[in-house]
Amino acid sequence: MPTISTPSKIASTKAQGAHVYFSGSTAPEREKLLHEIQTKTDAVFVPPYDHPDIILGQGTLALEFEQQVKDLCKEVQHSDSEHEGYGWRFRETRRQQQQQQQQEKETNGDSNSNSSHDTPTSTSEGLDAVIAPCGGGGMLSGIATALTGTGISVFGSEPSYQGADDARRSLASGTRIDSVSTLTIADGLRTPLGKIPWSIISDPTKLRAIYSVSESQIKSAMRLIYERMKVVVEPSAAVPLAVCLFDEAFRSLVEREGGREGWNVGVVLSGGNTTMEAVARLFAEEAGDNDKGERAGAKVGMDGGREVQNVAG
Repeated sequence: MPTISTPSKIASTKAQGAHVYFSGSTAPEREKLLHEIQTKTDAVFVPPYDHPDIILGQGTLALEFEQQVKDLCKEVQHSDSEHEGYGWRFRETRRQQQQQQQQEKETNGDSNSNSSHDTPTSTSEGLDAVIAPCGGGGMLSGIATALTGTGISVFGSEPSYQGADDARRSLASGTRIDSVSTLTIADGLRTPLGKIPWSIISDPTKLRAIYSVSESQIKSAMRLIYERMKVVVEPSAAVPLAVCLFDEAFRSLVEREGGREGWNVGVVLSGGNTTMEAVARLFAEEAGDNDKGERAGAKVGMDGGREVQNVAG
């Protein structure tokens, strides 16, 4: 692990029984240490994101998410016959069925009944879209792979601070950016996009777009999750919700395609590697205590320098 990793992540890793080796923050430093460890111990390297097996494993969360929402929709429809169900596609189909049925009744001389109870109910498609964080891209490309052909749109999200939105910029330029140097508070997303994930998310039939948000927007989304959902997340996990709340391009797309009914958007909250102390320091910045914030407390390397490159926290 790089020495700039947050203390909570280091402690959590050790708590699982791991022997932690510390490296510098740049990719060459980490790779050099990796090879040294493998030479001494014959350890097997498990890539964090840039491997087909990792990508497919991460993608199973999308399958579970899709099924859970479908089950929820069925429960709601079963318990409340007047409920229109979930998903704009389902509701649009139902409105068309209602109109057709009403026209048939009027043709047959029965104009007294127009109740939705008489309308056959189709199965709701559930999710209309899923948005997830993107660092190395393993999880996002796995989700995009799993949901291909389902009709569910997949979107990515990144922090914009100091060029952390390398995946978004890669899509814009058509070429993968392989170097990132950022101290965004979303430390889990500081990693550059991997080669295999890039080959997947650069396919417009699998991923529709990636959006980026500011540090203040990430904190606002994080605060909402804590205060309203009562769920502990790290800043990286709040990035997708921040896009839903603040990115006007994304919101306009949903409004345009979802119409009056909107979309059911599945938001992936991935990452809870934080502590109360870290959260307190993070929000202390809002009070002007910038020098003692989360970023300032996690940017000193092994040699005392402050260089950060290609590294997740």
